[in-house]
This record gives sequence, structure tokens and C-alpha cells, in this order.
Amino acid sequence: MLNFKKPEISDKPWVDECLKHAASMSCEYTFGNTYVWASQYNSEICRYKDFFICRWGFKDKASYSLPLGEGDFTDAVEQIILDAKSRGVAPRIYGVTSGYLSMLQEAFTGKFSYHLNDGFSDYIYKTEKMASLSGKKLHSKRNHITNFKKNNPDWSFEKITRDNIPECIELHEKWLAEKEDGSTDDYSDEFNAVKTAFENYEALGFVGGLIRVGGKVIAYTMGEPLMSGRCFVSHFEKAV
Repeated sequence: MLNFKKPEISDKPWVDECLKHAASMSCEYTFGNTYVWASQYNSEICRYKDFFICRWGFKDKASYSLPLGEGDFTDAVEQIILDAKSRGVAPRIYGVTSGYLSMLQEAFTGKFSYHLNDGFSDYIYKTEKMASLSGKKLHSKRNHITNFKKNNPDWSFEKITRDNIPECIELHEKWLAEKEDGSTDDYSDEFNAVKTAFENYEALGFVGGLIRVGGKVIAYTMGEPLMSGRCFVSHFEKAV
């Protein structure tokens, strides 16, 4: 039986331990992402033996994460199926990358249908490519940076700390106001997630940086490393 609960900061150590074994580079599989978006997506988490499982969504739209951790993967998936059945919903599992797809197909032959949703795909960049911006494909980005430095000779970079977090929130509020002037999209959910991230920035182990021009913050980015150590996940980026 799976016992789900709302994620709390105190859950981070055991969740991180499970996520060290995640054979995936999905941004969904970080504790920070789960925690800051919990209210918006009605996310709940469960510790089943040595697995982390997340359930999110409302009523018949509920979905589950893969069981991430160590142990009997098939047993953990079967528990997801039983939990979904008890709630009268289909056992939808998201974030199934190629390695896990093979595991599911082998253990549950003919029991699941599989659909690729490009809307949930992540952009993955190699560190050396982002550092050097070498190659023709990144030529426009090099030009963009060159022009920025030329037009803003007094620009500066600094790490995000508790001292400059208020300025980052102020920048986001400005960005939000500009979007609301001409957009029908609702960015309030994202802003609430951003505020939760900043309120718990150190406890979540987030890392970020900002850029100043004329002494004012004009851009920021923040995120966290995957516990597997395979990549860094950029959760939020804003600029005005």
C-alpha cells in the first residue's frame, strides 16, 4: 500500500538518496522541482521501501512518477497500479525514458500503452558547448552576448544569495507586469513556485546567478544538480 503525503523540506534527504539511483536526466526527478510546484500540481510523495514515488494531478487526471530508488522495480510499479485502481483512475506513469521503457515493456508486456509527449521533453546541453558556444549552430548566441557586452560595458555577474534574492523577486514582478500587459497567459502559478523556491533557496540546495546593468538586476537563473550527478537542472530563468 502506498501512503502519499505533501512534500516537506524534511523529506529532502531520503528523496535525494532515492534519486541518486534515477537512470534519467528528466528535470522532474529532483526534489526541488517536486517541492516548489507541489501546490500548483497537487503533488504528493510516497516512500515505498527504498523507492521514491510522486503522484500529481487532480481526480481522474492523476499521474505517477516512475519508482526511483533501489529494490524490486516490478513490485513498486505493481503498487502504483493498485493505488490507481483504488482511486478509480488509470495508472498513468510519466517521465518514462528509454531505459525505463525497456524495463516496463519486459515486466508488463501488453499491459501499458506508450505515448511520446514532446511537451514534456527537456533541452539538454553539454557544459563545454554552453561554455564555449563553438560551432555554427551557436553563432547567433555568440553574437547576442557580444552585442550585450558592447552595449552594456558596466554589466556584472554575481551568485544569488539571501541578500540579493529580493532583487530577483522584484525583477520577476517586473517581468510579470510586462507580460500581463499584452498576454492572455496566466503566469501566477510559475510566480508562486518561484517565490517558494526563493523562500527555501538554501534548504533546497539551489544554486543560481544574476546579471546587473547599471547596478540593477536584469536577469537571473537558478536550479539544482541531479542527484545522479549527470547534469544540472535550470528550473527558472527570467530577464527584462
